[in-house]
Amino acid sequence: MEAQKVDMFIMSNGKFFESHQMNIIREQLLAIDDSKWAMISTIQFKEPTTLLIVSLLAGSLGVDRFMLGDTGLGVGKLLTCGGLGIWTIVDWFQIQKSTREKNLQKLQQFLY
Repeated sequence: MEAQKVDMFIMSNGKFFESHQMNIIREQLLAIDDSKWAMISTIQFKEPTTLLIVSLLAGSLGVDRFMLGDTGLGVGKLLTCGGLGIWTIVDWFQIQKSTREKNLQKLQQFLY
């Protein structure tokens, strides 16, 4: 029964994490007790594709970083107009990975 819950979680939330992290996440989820499942099932993860779209449309204003929870970086991008555009372009390639890392950090908070 426990393995079915874990597999269902991974199938429904796999897009929020890097593919190479899935085995580690699966092992950690198998090791937790049933009392934490209620909290884990309510976690709201950020959608990497949505953050990419926001980054493409309003990345120079730092909106993508604000949505990700990086307030300091958001203010920096806002004040520098996206690092004169360079930071904005770099974020177009990095924002999905950053989003997945933040999602993993959020999950780790509930696991430990």
